[in-house]
Amino acid sequence: MPGQAASQRSASLALLATILLWAYSWVVMKQVLAFAGPFDFAAMRYLLGAAVLFVALTLSRQPLKPPPLLPTILIGLCQTAAFQGLEQWALVSGGAGHVALLAYTMPFWAVLLAWLILRERPTGRHWLGLLLAALGLVCIIEPWRGLGNAASTVLAIAGGAAWAAGTVLSKRLFRLHAVSALNLTAWQMLAGGVALGIVALAVPQRNIAWSGAFMAGLAYSVLMASSLAWWLWSIVLRRLPTTLASVSSLGVPIVGVLLAWAILHEEPRPMEWVGIGFVLLGLCAVSGVRRRRP
Repeated sequence: MPGQAASQRSASLALLATILLWAYSWVVMKQVLAFAGPFDFAAMRYLLGAAVLFVALTLSRQPLKPPPLLPTILIGLCQTAAFQGLEQWALVSGGAGHVALLAYTMPFWAVLLAWLILRERPTGRHWLGLLLAALGLVCIIEPWRGLGNAASTVLAIAGGAAWAAGTVLSKRLFRLHAVSALNLTAWQMLAGGVALGIVALAVPQRNIAWSGAFMAGLAYSVLMASSLAWWLWSIVLRRLPTTLASVSSLGVPIVGVLLAWAILHEEPRPMEWVGIGFVLLGLCAVSGVRRRRP
């Protein structure tokens, strides 16, 4: 149908924009740690991001009434508080490209959680994809090197699992209720931002060094990587299948690795390239990508 095709086309454009916005955000997230603690920055980023989205709701004359509250809070705790808090923490001792790769194990966790929560039973190709991804993770982590950044690795993977939980819960909410993508993004971001704010107050961190570079990084993170990108991501989840949306998002760490190499001089090791190859093969298996016959 023409309307459905147009909807999927707009969702694909939203996905492409999200990939580019989030890829650069990993570089920014690493850079701002020279000026602020991880939880202070994450809390500021998402509380300000939520404020921007509520302004957008008001200007677009959309209702401010929250979606079903308990599911929205759970999404915020998983998708904003746990995911972003853990990933920002992982960046304290880990490289931006390395952490981004591990965070984007999300699609594989999403396959398993969609089975448990949405009753989307994994197929044989899903299991094959998970196996290939596991091999890729081993190559990226390189446990034979002594796991010098074991804490960063565990935090990054845990953050990916938390994001997967938020993704599946969002998809479930969209199935059960007529929820606006912008409205859900604003309320879940507020819930997650409040949780991050509580953590920031409870955990000792370095004092914020206000500077032009920090303000620029915060502005990009609030306006582009948080407000705009998470709203686009909600549109993607609403209009595209869960597996396709989750798997396609893995373009982010690949672009992120290249940007971290170019900007932060984090040159990937040979085994990381091998790991990226295995992960991409796993993605092809999970998404069912195959060469079309002429």
